[in-house]
This record gives sequence, C-alpha cells and structure tokens, in this order.
Amino acid sequence: MNADASRLGFYLLLAPILLWLVVLIILPHIGLFVVSISERVGPREYETGLGNYAAFFGEPLYWRTFARTAIMSILATALTLILGFPIAYYIAKLTRGRTKTTLFLMCMIPFWVSELVRTFGWMILLRETGVISNLLQYLGLVTGPVEMLYNDAAIMVGLVYTSILFMVVPLVTTLDSLDDSLIEAGYDLGGTSTSIMREIVIPHAMPGIVSGCIVVFMLSLGNYLTPILLGGKDSLWFTGMIYTQFITRFNWELGSAFGFLLLALSSLVVFVGLKLSGQSLSETMGRR
Repeated sequence: MNADASRLGFYLLLAPILLWLVVLIILPHIGLFVVSISERVGPREYETGLGNYAAFFGEPLYWRTFARTAIMSILATALTLILGFPIAYYIAKLTRGRTKTTLFLMCMIPFWVSELVRTFGWMILLRETGVISNLLQYLGLVTGPVEMLYNDAAIMVGLVYTSILFMVVPLVTTLDSLDDSLIEAGYDLGGTSTSIMREIVIPHAMPGIVSGCIVVFMLSLGNYLTPILLGGKDSLWFTGMIYTQFITRFNWELGSAFGFLLLALSSLVVFVGLKLSGQSLSETMGRR
C-alpha cells in the first residue's frame, strides 16, 4: 500500500509538468510543423510539400537575415559572458553578507519592469535628442546632435542589457559553490591570478558558463522587441520576418517554416556549444 501510494503521489506531482509540456510545447510544435509543410495551391486548398523551406533558401534576403541573426546572437552571448563573468565573480567571491545581497539585488532591479520599458529607456538615452547626445554637446565633444539609434551597435547594447541577468545568476550560483580554500591553495603553490582563473575558477564555473550562454543565446535569437525598436523598422532580424509573415502577410505556412528553421538553428548551436565545452545538458542544468 505504501509503495502504491508513493507511486500515485509521484504521478500526481508529475502530471502538471507533463500536461504543461504536452499542451503548451509539444502539441503547438506539431501543429506548427504540419502548417510549415502545407503548400497553398488554391483558396483553402493545400498540398503537403517542402515548398516553404525551398522558398527560404531561394530568397537571399531570408537566409542572409537568418545568418545575420545567428551571428549577432552569438556575439551578444559572448559579450554578455565577458561583461557578466567579472560581475558574478565579484559578487560570489569578493563580497560577503549584506554587501553580496545588495549587489545581487541591484542586478535584478532593472528586470522588475518589462523588456519594453527597458528598451524604451535605451531609446531615450541613445536618440539624437537624448541624454547622451545632449551630454556630448554640453561637454563640447560634438557640434550637433548625435543619433545613436537604428544601427547594429544599438541592437547589441540592448541585447546584452536585456539578457545579462540570465548570465550573472547561474554564474553566481556556480562560483558561490567554489571552495575558497582551493583558490588559496593555488596561490600557496605559486600560482598567478591568471593561472588560478584558468585552472581552477573557469573549470569549476563551466556549467554556469554553459547554462548562462544557452539561455542568453536563446533569448537573443528569439528577441523581437529590442532589435525592432533599437534597430528601426528596417532592422534585419529573423523574428521580425516571422512576425511579418504571420501578422502582415497572413502567410502562416512560410512563417511556420521560418519558426522551425529558427528552432533548428538554436538546437544546433546549443548542441555544438555543449560538445565544444565538454558539458552535457543534464550536468549543466543540474549544477546551476
């Protein structure tokens, strides 16, 4: 009876997760795939085929934007790691008590508001009549208004800013579990700061690095608001093309194909990243 009750309790606890996965993830993706292989041959007449995927590879604008989105998302992930690692290391290893809590809280405060509000904040800072442009004119560094919006640099700033917390949190969690005595022993044995970072800190933090990179890359690749608002209406970002196919052109078949191509790209990059880092997905997520 006890074994049956425990098994029943396990299944009851597992049921909401399975229901969530099936209803909100698996079934929508199956439906999206079915739509993506449907070719419109007439009013409400469809045939199964790969014409939508062929249309993607046959149009240079589509696959060039696809490649551009992937490259910029990888670059944004790398920049986020470069900026986030020192922050996480300082919070986890160089602060204690209330100071650590305060700094961690300060990293989270900007994320108490929506991504839209944060992106508009950057627009106010970077536009030609914004804070930075006026400051540069006040200091005499420029002679007129400077427009810093609607370019790749503005997009990159927005992507890094909107996702850096998702890099810092797993890194702080992983680095916090590193025993300080290991670092002290490294110094006692004649190690330098660089060698200790390379031989002790980074290998220990690798699960946090990989998990943070996965999350940041996914967020950057699938971001819509930040590239469109900071890059302007002519910004070439693949999620904008997906939106156009679904909402503007009502071409759900091609939009679904674009969505599956984006899913395939993200899965491929994550797989390659795990292989290059020598990590497994279960190990990485388990040590966060």
